[in-house]
Amino acid sequence: MVAGWFAGEGDDFRLLGTRCSACTSVFFPREDGFCRNPGCPGGDLDEVPLSPRGRVWSYTDSRYRPPAPYVSDPGLPWQPYTLIAVELEAERMVVLGQAAPGVSVADLEVGMEVEVVPGVLDEDAGTPRTTLATWCWRPTGVGA
Repeated sequence: MVAGWFAGEGDDFRLLGTRCSACTSVFFPREDGFCRNPGCPGGDLDEVPLSPRGRVWSYTDSRYRPPAPYVSDPGLPWQPYTLIAVELEAERMVVLGQAAPGVSVADLEVGMEVEVVPGVLDEDAGTPRTTLATWCWRPTGVGA
């Protein structure tokens, strides 16, 4: 798991970002050193949970095996996966992530509402490895 990038479980699962106290810019991935806004004089950076829902800004499928550090077994056939860029209106940002298992490009439309849910990048002998926990996006109203 990437420490400090997300927290909670189930309906309380959220991505975590940081907000500058001077200019109110929000950052994800989080920023702990300085405000990335070049026009900002600088302020304290406070951890903030990001909106759990957003709208599909763009999407695509990945039909190639990415290089390391992406974890995959080169001995197994490649399984394409779907990537979704989600606009979080309140934060005025777009966050990229994989689609939840079972969600394909055929299930998506630009502008549709999606929600962030916990995900797993890899499994070891059928058991999720928490060290590779991540987040996924799925259309709202779709069960786990």
